[in-house]
Amino acid sequence: MHLAMVGDVMLGRHVNEVLKERTPDYPWGDTLPLLSRADVRICNLECAISDRGEEWAATPKEFHFRTDAKNIDVLRAANMNVASLANNHALDYGYDALFDTLELLDAAAIHHAGAGRTLSEAEQPAIMRTGKGEVGVIAFTDNEPAWEATSGKPGVFYVPIEPRDRRAVHLLELIKQTRNVVDLLVVSTHWGPNWGYEPPPDHAPFAHAMVDAGADVVFGHSGHVFRGIEIYRHRPILYCAGDFIDDYAVDPVERNDQSCVFALEGTRGEIRSARAYPTKIQLCRAKVARGPEMRAIAQKMQSLSAGFGTSFRWDEAHGYLVAKLARSHK
Repeated sequence: MHLAMVGDVMLGRHVNEVLKERTPDYPWGDTLPLLSRADVRICNLECAISDRGEEWAATPKEFHFRTDAKNIDVLRAANMNVASLANNHALDYGYDALFDTLELLDAAAIHHAGAGRTLSEAEQPAIMRTGKGEVGVIAFTDNEPAWEATSGKPGVFYVPIEPRDRRAVHLLELIKQTRNVVDLLVVSTHWGPNWGYEPPPDHAPFAHAMVDAGADVVFGHSGHVFRGIEIYRHRPILYCAGDFIDDYAVDPVERNDQSCVFALEGTRGEIRSARAYPTKIQLCRAKVARGPEMRAIAQKMQSLSAGFGTSFRWDEAHGYLVAKLARSHK
């Protein structure tokens, strides 16, 4: 089974304006052939999809992201299978816009996890059935605690990165339970502050606990830049996938326009290899990186991952990094 994962996909603001003139496949640039190879495609959707709502004053912030309802076709254009909604922009335009997002994803047959009308819906794993097995996705965030879903309030699946917290204990139990009914389990987490090539110190122990509980992949995002990949118990931990589509200003040092398409190959309970295809954002669209920039992104990923003891081999001919994961002996 092949999985393809990309980080933050933000279709609001200037991207939304571009999409008034461009076709739905525009934001994906020339990355669509890479995505098409996968059996399951997963992204973090960093905006509401709706024609309703106002910037929500309940949580004052500088940036609010929403894209027109018609732009559900952007996710369709990439055959996106699962969208993680547990992030700090899911409620930027209030409850009505969140409800529209959920309904549009359902109508497009795109699975989603991490936000809902109640906590039960927000924490519900997305389960994608393929001819090669079932992939489960649990999505949570430690951002925006005020947006925490409850039994009587819409919101996101909020879990603080604190192992002793009751919500963290519940998350680990949910991972254990879900792992028993799927072939591969991805835990998507929008965690930590913006920026920084090194994950916060509490992320590694928490990621390890999630793998110990049954996660086959930890798919982190939120930090705007990609971070190194750790292989723990033969399973990949992507501490941060970075930004994949947006209109953000580019920091000249912490290059938030650089990321990868992360491609994983595995079978039941086992990830065999992890590949990273360097990408960059240009004019509100993702592009496969080329030439010196492609190699610079690859070298940065190699260096950052080496800090976790992960060795990536660069395949110049095919333009990707690859790490072979040792077989798990369960």
